[in-house]
Amino acid sequence: MKKIKFYTPVISCMLFACNILFAQNKNADILPYPESADVVSVKDFGAKGDGTTDDTQAFQKAMDAFGTKGGTVYIPRGTYLLTGSLNVPQAVTLKGSIESVPSHNGIRNAGLPKPGDDGTTLLITGNRGNENAAPCITLNTNSTLRGVVMYWSLQDPEKIPDAYPWAVSMRGKNPAILDVEMLNPYNAIDASKNERALIRNISGQPLRRGIFVDGIYDIGRIENVHWNPWWSMKPVLLKWQKENGEAFIFERTDWHYVLNTFCFGYKTGYKFGASSGATGACNGNFLGIGADACHNAVLVEQSAAFGLLITNGEFVAMDGTDPTMVVVTDANRGNVRFVNCAFWGPCNQNAVIDGRGTVGFSDCIFVQWDRNREGRAAIQANGGSVVVRGCDFGSVAPQVSIGAKVSRAIVSENTVRGKVNIVNNGKNTYIQGNLGSENSEQ
Repeated sequence: MKKIKFYTPVISCMLFACNILFAQNKNADILPYPESADVVSVKDFGAKGDGTTDDTQAFQKAMDAFGTKGGTVYIPRGTYLLTGSLNVPQAVTLKGSIESVPSHNGIRNAGLPKPGDDGTTLLITGNRGNENAAPCITLNTNSTLRGVVMYWSLQDPEKIPDAYPWAVSMRGKNPAILDVEMLNPYNAIDASKNERALIRNISGQPLRRGIFVDGIYDIGRIENVHWNPWWSMKPVLLKWQKENGEAFIFERTDWHYVLNTFCFGYKTGYKFGASSGATGACNGNFLGIGADACHNAVLVEQSAAFGLLITNGEFVAMDGTDPTMVVVTDANRGNVRFVNCAFWGPCNQNAVIDGRGTVGFSDCIFVQWDRNREGRAAIQANGGSVVVRGCDFGSVAPQVSIGAKVSRAIVSENTVRGKVNIVNNGKNTYIQGNLGSENSEQ
């Protein structure tokens, strides 16, 4: 067998020369090399990326160049001003330079990156003051937005925000948003009127609405979406957000899958309601979701009979006139189930339940409630059916209150701190096996 000779000194010299070349040109303007004929750069269609030239038309020309066959429009690093709206055609991907969702909270925290300091930034100014105008970006069948920062530079972090239309609307079948930072949109993602939409790895601080889901007849997916006040925690703006903001809104949808989502500082963290534009309500699988510093972490106005399945959730309520983690209104007729969830924070109560549906808490942890020591129960059931089983109650205050209009109630095998204190005014109830740290069930 012929031996292969390695010329180590030559290779070393070549690597050394390359290192010198890259070191000399580390601040050079890198020209992207297309991966294939299916990849074009917006700069080839006239985009400047200087933050002052309107690049809306250049973006649209680049995307339209693919016709109906599809391809990728690459947006090199830079800041691109968009004063109008974009429509991403079928099977087209609009892709920036970012491969993992970033954080640009340098406006709030000195010394950290600001929008435009790195990567691909879309500077959005169009339709200021009109939230009913066309969205900044509309996705269609099989089209994708990924790897960009979206920043509304005219918003003032110290004032009540100006209204803007949706940052992104998802239409058609299989639209996707991946690895995108929406730093400070007024309305972030309209995920209605589509099928099998995918929303993954999104961060930012929507000021009025985060994600809106409605009119879905095939399974949608929302994964790793975190809404944090990385842009502004100034008193006037954050107070307005806590009084008006809705982080996740679900209306008519079937079997929605939601994984690892979070929000901080909203009036409502997760809102479930009946559809205003379709028929029916929401059912789905919600795993590892969280809401912090909200007035209501979960608000259920209506759910489908098939149920809202909420597992491994973490919920904190402390703001507003009557902070409550879970509110189920009189309109609800469906099923809501909380399994292995935790509730804490200086709230008035953990849950207030009404309607004619069934609400269950299994293997949950209730740490704090009755913050003003008024004798409020952690779970207040005023209507419908309620199941509380295998939970742990950590405050010395009433654990469950069952009203006279409750049709059925099971409260069993719970552990409590102090004495068991279950107020039972129901007629069709089963209360058994609850143990306190001071005495057995009473």
